[in-house]
Amino acid sequence: MKIWFDISNSPHINMFSGLLADLHSSGHQPVITCRPLANTIDLLKLEQIDFTVVGNHYGKNLIRKSMGFPIRVLQLYKYLASLEIDAAISQSSFHSPVTSRLLRVPSIYMNDNEYALGNMPAFLAAKKILIPEYLAVEKVIRQGASPKKIRQYPGVKEGIYLWKVSEQLDLFQSKESKSLPSIYIRPEPWTAQYYHGRTKFLDEVILELSSIANVIVLPRGEAQAAHYRSARFSVVKVIEGAISIQSIAQDCDLFIGAGGTMTREMAVLGIPTISVYQDELLDVDQHLLRVGAFIHEPALTGASARRHLEKAIKGERRWELLEKGHLAYDLLKEEILDLKR
Repeated sequence: MKIWFDISNSPHINMFSGLLADLHSSGHQPVITCRPLANTIDLLKLEQIDFTVVGNHYGKNLIRKSMGFPIRVLQLYKYLASLEIDAAISQSSFHSPVTSRLLRVPSIYMNDNEYALGNMPAFLAAKKILIPEYLAVEKVIRQGASPKKIRQYPGVKEGIYLWKVSEQLDLFQSKESKSLPSIYIRPEPWTAQYYHGRTKFLDEVILELSSIANVIVLPRGEAQAAHYRSARFSVVKVIEGAISIQSIAQDCDLFIGAGGTMTREMAVLGIPTISVYQDELLDVDQHLLRVGAFIHEPALTGASARRHLEKAIKGERRWELLEKGHLAYDLLKEEILDLKR
Protein backbone atom coordinates (compact mmCIF):
# COMPACT_ATOMS: atom_id res chain seq x y z
CA MET A 1 0.00 0.00 0.00
CA LYS A 2 1.02 3.59 -0.64
CA ILE A 3 -0.04 5.42 2.54
CA TRP A 4 -0.07 9.20 2.82
CA PHE A 5 0.79 10.86 6.14
CA ASP A 6 0.26 14.61 6.43
CA ILE A 7 2.37 15.90 9.32
CA SER A 8 0.70 19.16 10.35
CA ASN A 9 2.72 19.86 13.53
CA SER A 10 5.96 18.75 15.15
CA PRO A 11 4.49 16.45 17.88
CA HIS A 12 3.01 14.18 15.21
CA ILE A 13 6.46 13.13 14.03
CA ASN A 14 7.17 11.33 17.30
CA MET A 15 3.70 9.83 17.09
CA PHE A 16 4.16 8.37 13.61
CA SER A 17 7.93 7.78 13.24
CA GLY A 18 7.88 4.23 14.61
CA LEU A 19 4.79 3.37 12.58
CA LEU A 20 6.38 4.74 9.41
CA ALA A 21 9.43 2.51 9.90
CA ASP A 22 7.23 -0.48 10.72
CA LEU A 23 5.07 -0.02 7.61
CA HIS A 24 8.12 0.50 5.40
CA SER A 25 9.78 -2.68 6.66
CA SER A 26 6.55 -4.57 5.91
CA GLY A 27 6.70 -3.55 2.26
CA HIS A 28 4.37 -0.55 2.33
CA GLN A 29 5.30 2.83 0.89
CA PRO A 30 4.66 5.85 3.13
CA VAL A 31 4.32 9.27 1.50
CA ILE A 32 4.95 12.18 3.89
CA THR A 33 3.93 15.80 3.48
CA CYS A 34 4.25 18.57 6.02
CA ARG A 35 3.90 22.31 6.48
CA PRO A 36 6.48 24.68 8.04
CA LEU A 37 5.12 25.01 11.58
CA ALA A 38 7.07 25.04 14.88
CA ASN A 39 9.95 22.51 14.73
CA THR A 40 8.30 20.19 12.21
CA ILE A 41 10.92 20.33 9.48
CA ASP A 42 13.86 20.18 11.91
CA LEU A 43 12.39 17.16 13.69
CA LEU A 44 11.68 15.33 10.40
CA LYS A 45 15.34 15.84 9.50
CA LEU A 46 16.44 14.69 12.96
CA GLU A 47 14.42 11.48 12.51
CA GLN A 48 15.81 11.09 8.95
CA ILE A 49 12.32 10.92 7.46
CA ASP A 50 11.89 11.80 3.77
CA PHE A 51 9.23 14.48 3.31
CA THR A 52 7.86 17.15 1.02
CA VAL A 53 6.78 20.58 2.25
CA VAL A 54 3.38 21.52 0.83
CA GLY A 55 1.76 24.86 1.68
CA ASN A 56 2.09 27.11 4.70
CA HIS A 57 0.68 27.73 8.16
CA TYR A 58 -1.64 30.74 8.23
CA GLY A 59 -1.24 31.81 11.85
CA LYS A 60 -3.80 32.31 14.60
CA ASN A 61 -6.17 34.68 12.80
CA LEU A 62 -9.39 32.82 11.99
CA ILE A 63 -10.02 34.70 8.73
CA ARG A 64 -6.53 33.94 7.43
CA LYS A 65 -6.89 30.32 8.50
CA SER A 66 -10.24 30.04 6.71
CA MET A 67 -8.83 31.55 3.53
CA GLY A 68 -5.70 29.42 3.70
CA PHE A 69 -7.57 26.14 4.21
CA PRO A 70 -8.76 25.60 0.60
CA ILE A 71 -5.43 26.87 -0.71
CA ARG A 72 -3.46 24.13 1.05
CA VAL A 73 -6.08 21.50 0.18
CA LEU A 74 -5.63 22.41 -3.50
CA GLN A 75 -1.83 22.35 -3.15
CA LEU A 76 -1.97 18.89 -1.57
CA TYR A 77 -4.36 17.65 -4.24
CA LYS A 78 -2.06 18.82 -7.04
CA TYR A 79 0.98 17.20 -5.41
CA LEU A 80 -0.71 13.88 -4.65
CA ALA A 81 -2.90 13.47 -7.76
CA SER A 82 -0.25 11.59 -9.75
CA LEU A 83 1.14 9.52 -6.85
CA GLU A 84 -1.74 7.02 -6.76
CA ILE A 85 -1.94 6.73 -2.98
CA ASP A 86 -4.14 4.00 -1.48
CA ALA A 87 -4.95 5.42 1.95
CA ALA A 88 -4.33 8.43 4.19
CA ILE A 89 -3.93 9.07 7.89
CA SER A 90 -3.31 12.17 9.97
CA GLN A 91 -3.38 13.52 13.51
CA SER A 92 -5.03 16.96 13.65
CA SER A 93 -4.44 17.71 9.96
CA PHE A 94 -7.76 19.19 8.90
CA HIS A 95 -6.54 19.23 5.30
CA SER A 96 -5.86 15.51 4.99
CA PRO A 97 -9.41 14.04 5.06
CA VAL A 98 -10.75 16.74 2.73
CA THR A 99 -7.92 16.23 0.24
CA SER A 100 -8.39 12.46 0.50
CA ARG A 101 -12.08 12.80 -0.29
CA LEU A 102 -11.21 14.81 -3.43
CA LEU A 103 -8.71 12.09 -4.40
CA ARG A 104 -11.36 9.40 -3.66
CA VAL A 105 -9.01 7.77 -1.17
CA PRO A 106 -10.15 6.45 2.26
CA SER A 107 -8.70 8.29 5.23
CA ILE A 108 -8.31 8.03 8.99
CA TYR A 109 -8.53 11.25 10.98
CA MET A 110 -7.24 11.35 14.55
CA ASN A 111 -7.59 14.15 17.10
CA ASP A 112 -7.67 14.57 20.87
CA ASN A 113 -8.57 18.27 20.92
CA GLU A 114 -12.30 18.83 21.18
CA TYR A 115 -11.93 22.61 20.76
CA ALA A 116 -10.33 22.63 17.29
CA LEU A 117 -12.77 24.12 14.76
CA GLY A 118 -11.03 22.31 11.90
CA ASN A 119 -12.41 19.06 13.27
CA MET A 120 -15.75 19.78 11.56
CA PRO A 121 -14.71 19.44 7.90
CA ALA A 122 -12.25 16.68 8.82
CA PHE A 123 -14.93 14.62 10.61
CA LEU A 124 -17.28 14.96 7.64
CA ALA A 125 -14.68 13.92 5.05
CA ALA A 126 -12.86 11.10 6.90
CA LYS A 127 -13.82 7.46 6.48
CA LYS A 128 -12.74 6.62 10.04
CA ILE A 129 -12.27 8.78 13.14
CA LEU A 130 -9.97 7.66 15.96
CA ILE A 131 -10.06 9.41 19.33
CA PRO A 132 -8.64 8.51 22.77
CA GLU A 133 -10.88 6.77 25.25
CA TYR A 134 -10.80 9.78 27.58
CA LEU A 135 -12.31 12.14 24.98
CA ALA A 136 -16.10 12.21 25.34
CA VAL A 137 -17.75 10.84 22.19
CA GLU A 138 -20.65 13.28 22.60
CA LYS A 139 -18.29 16.23 22.03
CA VAL A 140 -17.02 14.71 18.81
CA ILE A 141 -20.54 14.03 17.57
CA ARG A 142 -21.48 17.66 18.28
CA GLN A 143 -18.75 18.68 15.82
CA GLY A 144 -20.33 16.62 13.06
CA ALA A 145 -18.72 13.19 13.47
CA SER A 146 -20.91 10.24 12.54
CA PRO A 147 -21.08 7.71 15.41
CA LYS A 148 -20.55 4.95 12.82
CA LYS A 149 -17.10 6.34 11.96
CA ILE A 150 -15.81 6.74 15.52
CA ARG A 151 -13.49 4.30 17.23
CA GLN A 152 -11.85 5.00 20.57
CA TYR A 153 -8.35 3.71 21.16
CA PRO A 154 -6.95 2.80 24.61
CA GLY A 155 -5.27 5.51 26.67
CA VAL A 156 -3.97 8.81 25.28
CA LYS A 157 -2.29 9.50 21.94
CA GLU A 158 1.10 10.01 23.60
CA GLY A 159 1.03 6.36 24.72
CA ILE A 160 1.00 5.25 21.07
CA TYR A 161 4.73 5.99 20.87
CA LEU A 162 5.87 6.52 24.46
CA TRP A 163 5.75 2.79 25.19
CA LYS A 164 8.64 2.46 22.73
CA VAL A 165 10.41 5.57 24.08
CA SER A 166 10.12 4.11 27.57
CA GLU A 167 11.90 0.95 26.46
CA GLN A 168 14.69 3.06 24.91
CA LEU A 169 15.09 5.11 28.09
CA ASP A 170 15.63 1.93 30.09
CA LEU A 171 18.76 1.31 28.00
CA PHE A 172 20.26 4.73 28.82
CA GLN A 173 19.63 5.38 32.48
CA SER A 174 23.06 6.71 33.43
CA LYS A 175 23.75 10.43 33.08
CA GLU A 176 26.47 12.82 34.17
CA SER A 177 26.14 14.52 37.53
CA LYS A 178 25.35 18.24 37.37
CA SER A 179 25.72 21.12 39.76
CA LEU A 180 22.27 22.58 39.10
CA PRO A 181 18.91 20.95 38.35
CA SER A 182 17.47 21.24 34.84
CA ILE A 183 14.08 22.85 34.25
CA TYR A 184 12.60 22.55 30.77
CA ILE A 185 9.89 25.05 29.83
CA ARG A 186 7.46 24.83 26.91
CA PRO A 187 5.68 28.20 26.49
CA GLU A 188 2.10 28.76 25.38
CA PRO A 189 0.97 28.20 21.75
CA TRP A 190 0.97 31.71 20.31
CA THR A 191 -0.48 30.71 16.92
CA ALA A 192 -3.07 28.09 17.92
CA GLN A 193 -6.70 28.89 17.02
CA TYR A 194 -8.02 27.13 20.12
CA TYR A 195 -5.84 29.02 22.63
CA HIS A 196 -7.31 32.15 24.25
CA GLY A 197 -5.04 32.53 27.28
CA ARG A 198 -2.35 35.13 27.95
CA THR A 199 1.03 35.17 26.22
CA LYS A 200 4.52 35.73 27.66
CA PHE A 201 3.16 35.19 31.18
CA LEU A 202 6.04 32.83 32.00
CA ASP A 203 8.76 35.43 31.41
CA GLU A 204 9.24 36.46 35.05
CA VAL A 205 9.07 32.84 36.25
CA ILE A 206 11.77 31.89 33.76
CA LEU A 207 14.05 34.69 34.89
CA GLU A 208 13.60 33.89 38.58
CA LEU A 209 14.25 30.17 38.11
CA SER A 210 17.40 30.84 36.07
CA SER A 211 19.17 31.91 39.27
CA ILE A 212 18.80 28.44 40.84
CA ALA A 213 18.63 26.07 37.88
CA ASN A 214 19.64 25.44 34.29
CA VAL A 215 16.56 26.70 32.46
CA ILE A 216 16.00 25.38 28.95
CA VAL A 217 13.23 26.93 26.84
CA LEU A 218 11.61 24.84 24.12
CA PRO A 219 10.04 27.44 21.78
CA ARG A 220 7.09 26.63 19.53
CA GLY A 221 8.29 28.69 16.59
CA GLU A 222 10.82 31.22 15.36
CA ALA A 223 8.99 34.26 16.75
CA GLN A 224 8.92 32.69 20.20
CA ALA A 225 12.55 31.61 19.89
CA ALA A 226 13.57 35.16 18.97
CA HIS A 227 11.75 36.49 22.05
CA TYR A 228 13.72 34.21 24.38
CA ARG A 229 17.02 34.82 22.57
CA SER A 230 16.85 38.52 23.46
CA ALA A 231 19.40 40.02 25.85
CA ARG A 232 16.92 39.95 28.70
CA PHE A 233 17.04 36.13 28.68
CA SER A 234 20.79 35.76 28.18
CA VAL A 235 21.03 33.35 31.15
CA VAL A 236 18.50 30.99 29.58
CA LYS A 237 19.28 28.27 27.04
CA VAL A 238 16.96 28.30 24.02
CA ILE A 239 16.80 25.10 22.00
CA GLU A 240 17.48 25.80 18.34
CA GLY A 241 15.79 23.31 16.04
CA ALA A 242 14.62 19.93 17.28
CA ILE A 243 15.45 17.83 20.33
CA SER A 244 14.39 14.25 21.06
CA ILE A 245 12.02 13.21 23.84
CA GLN A 246 14.74 10.91 25.14
CA SER A 247 17.20 13.78 25.55
CA ILE A 248 14.70 15.85 27.49
CA ALA A 249 13.49 13.01 29.70
CA GLN A 250 17.01 11.92 30.68
CA ASP A 251 18.04 15.41 31.78
CA CYS A 252 14.81 17.02 33.04
CA ASP A 253 14.25 17.47 36.79
CA LEU A 254 11.12 19.62 36.41
CA PHE A 255 9.00 20.31 33.34
CA ILE A 256 6.77 23.37 33.03
CA GLY A 257 4.47 23.38 30.04
CA ALA A 258 1.67 25.62 28.84
CA GLY A 259 -0.37 22.65 27.69
CA GLY A 260 0.07 20.51 24.61
CA THR A 261 1.63 17.21 23.69
CA MET A 262 5.04 17.74 25.29
CA THR A 263 3.50 18.41 28.70
CA ARG A 264 1.56 15.15 28.49
CA GLU A 265 4.65 13.27 27.26
CA MET A 266 6.69 14.24 30.31
CA ALA A 267 3.80 13.50 32.68
CA VAL A 268 3.31 10.00 31.24
CA LEU A 269 7.06 9.32 31.51
CA GLY A 270 7.02 10.18 35.22
CA ILE A 271 8.86 13.51 34.99
CA PRO A 272 7.65 16.03 37.64
CA THR A 273 5.39 18.22 35.51
CA ILE A 274 3.48 21.46 36.02
CA SER A 275 0.87 22.52 33.49
CA VAL A 276 0.35 26.29 33.35
CA TYR A 277 -2.21 26.11 30.54
CA GLN A 278 -4.52 29.12 30.90
CA ASP A 279 -7.49 27.93 28.87
CA GLU A 280 -9.99 25.14 29.54
CA LEU A 281 -8.23 21.78 29.83
CA LEU A 282 -8.91 19.09 27.24
CA ASP A 283 -10.65 15.89 28.31
CA VAL A 284 -7.35 13.99 28.01
CA ASP A 285 -5.62 16.52 30.27
CA GLN A 286 -8.46 16.31 32.77
CA HIS A 287 -7.84 12.55 33.00
CA LEU A 288 -4.09 12.97 33.58
CA LEU A 289 -4.85 15.57 36.24
CA ARG A 290 -7.29 13.21 38.00
CA VAL A 291 -4.71 10.42 38.17
CA GLY A 292 -2.05 12.81 39.51
CA ALA A 293 0.23 12.72 36.47
CA PHE A 294 0.85 16.47 36.66
CA ILE A 295 0.04 19.60 38.66
CA HIS A 296 -2.15 22.29 37.10
CA GLU A 297 -1.14 25.76 38.27
CA PRO A 298 -2.01 28.38 35.61
CA ALA A 299 -1.01 31.26 37.92
CA LEU A 300 2.43 29.78 38.64
CA THR A 301 4.89 32.17 40.28
CA GLY A 302 8.64 31.93 40.63
CA ALA A 303 8.31 31.25 44.37
CA SER A 304 5.80 28.46 43.78
CA ALA A 305 7.97 26.93 41.05
CA ARG A 306 10.92 26.95 43.46
CA ARG A 307 8.86 25.00 46.02
CA HIS A 308 7.83 22.46 43.41
CA LEU A 309 11.46 22.06 42.34
CA GLU A 310 12.56 21.40 45.94
CA LYS A 311 10.01 18.57 46.21
CA ALA A 312 10.44 17.24 42.68
CA ILE A 313 11.27 13.55 42.54
CA LYS A 314 11.06 11.55 39.36
CA GLY A 315 8.15 9.19 39.81
CA GLU A 316 7.00 5.96 38.30
CA ARG A 317 6.06 6.07 34.66
CA ARG A 318 2.35 5.78 33.98
CA TRP A 319 2.60 2.10 33.15
CA GLU A 320 -1.13 1.68 32.55
CA LEU A 321 -1.05 4.37 29.87
CA LEU A 322 2.14 2.96 28.34
CA GLU A 323 0.59 -0.51 28.14
CA LYS A 324 -2.57 0.95 26.66
CA GLY A 325 -0.38 2.85 24.20
CA HIS A 326 1.08 -0.40 22.89
CA LEU A 327 -2.45 -1.71 22.35
CA ALA A 328 -3.41 1.56 20.63
CA TYR A 329 -0.38 1.28 18.34
CA ASP A 330 -1.44 -2.19 17.20
CA LEU A 331 -5.03 -1.01 16.73
CA LEU A 332 -3.88 1.98 14.66
CA LYS A 333 -1.78 -0.19 12.37
CA GLU A 334 -4.69 -2.58 11.96
CA GLU A 335 -7.06 0.27 11.06
CA ILE A 336 -4.65 1.65 8.44
CA LEU A 337 -4.23 -1.70 6.69
CA ASP A 338 -7.98 -2.26 6.87
CA LEU A 339 -8.64 0.87 4.77
CA LYS A 340 -7.63 -1.01 1.62
CA ARG A 341 -10.16 -3.79 2.22
